[in-house]
Amino acid sequence: MSITKIKKREIYMESVEKEVQTKIVTGSLELLILKIINQQPTHGYKIITKIQKTFNTPMCPNTIYLLLTQLEQKQYITSTWDHTTIKPRKIYTITPQGQKFLETYQTTLNNFHTTINNTL
Repeated sequence: MSITKIKKREIYMESVEKEVQTKIVTGSLELLILKIINQQPTHGYKIITKIQKTFNTPMCPNTIYLLLTQLEQKQYITSTWDHTTIKPRKIYTITPQGQKFLETYQTTLNNFHTTINNTL
């Protein structure tokens, strides 16, 4: 195999890997958001940057803020305004109901992963 073909194959594999990672991250945003908030109450921009840095995947802020609103409507998180900074920020905190959802989500995901590994 020529070096050019090898290089093209490597580039292709990297793009496929990136596509799969993006699909997994996108499909797991609720889990990621709840895990981040469970570690420490935080604001939306910090959630976005943490996901982007961790997975090297661009995030649309509107997507994250929409999910935060939905999680708040489901009572998995609450928010309060922090006025101690120049620009007030909405700080999100996980609720006991959100912690239970997170725990169930993680257990179900682990069981799913185990089933895939044992079946396929």
